[in-house]
Amino acid sequence: MAKVKVHVFLKPGVLDVQGKAVEGALQGLGWTGVANARVGKLIEFDLDDSVADKEAEVKRMCDTLLANTVIESYRIEVA
Repeated sequence: MAKVKVHVFLKPGVLDVQGKAVEGALQGLGWTGVANARVGKLIEFDLDDSVADKEAEVKRMCDTLLANTVIESYRIEVA
């Protein structure tokens, strides 16, 4: 089994309301040097070794379900 990690983040220029809330909370707690916080998601799963082109298969998964490619970008790790 291959271990797959998909990191999904909002594209630059898309307002990240959750990131802004985290940034404000950190600053309010005294970490005043924090800026431009962005919040994303990590999706981890195992992929059967019978899948020949794992990167291409995971890309299809991302484009179909795991990421909203209009406003999100993603990075795939297969180990």
